[in-house]
Amino acid sequence: MSKARAEAFSDGVFAIAATLLVLELKDPLAASGHLLEGLLRQWPSYVAYATSFATIVIIWVNHHAVLATLKSLDLPLLFLNGLLLMAVAVIPFPTGLLAHYLQTGPPADANTAAVVYGLSAIAMIVAFSLVSLYARSRGLMQAEFNVVAFSIGLLLYPLATIVSAFSAQVGLVIYVLVALFYIALPLARKVG
Repeated sequence: MSKARAEAFSDGVFAIAATLLVLELKDPLAASGHLLEGLLRQWPSYVAYATSFATIVIIWVNHHAVLATLKSLDLPLLFLNGLLLMAVAVIPFPTGLLAHYLQTGPPADANTAAVVYGLSAIAMIVAFSLVSLYARSRGLMQAEFNVVAFSIGLLLYPLATIVSAFSAQVGLVIYVLVALFYIALPLARKVG
């Protein structure tokens, strides 16, 4: 398969996953004169949406960077890419759970939803790592290796998942910070 076809299919999955996130943003159905209050009560939906959208964009940007450095794609790499895309496509589900249960559920359910969110983030970062490591090990990719960038998600997503079992809100803060790190890192490299 050509790189162009793999990129087009991947871009389609990224676009659909990012678009599906917006379906979790709901009308608060507030009583007359209380719309602002109703909208403000939905802060978890906005934070979950923004974090997940940013995460999908980060994955898409890094995926594009990886594909741009590939000399070619072989069959195992295509299947590993499919695994990554499966992890990306599921992101709207835990995002919706997290947003919903942070607003309406008891703390135990909110924590469970935050753990499910973390597990999906771990699946995504592991799949992305497998794509990158496989391509690098087969000599298909020629890009610099940044140990810090590679390790942060592999360390912080499991940490956030464990923390989420005890506090969904603290777990969410860590998920947000990981996304901000992955946005800031390449921007800092461009400036530096």
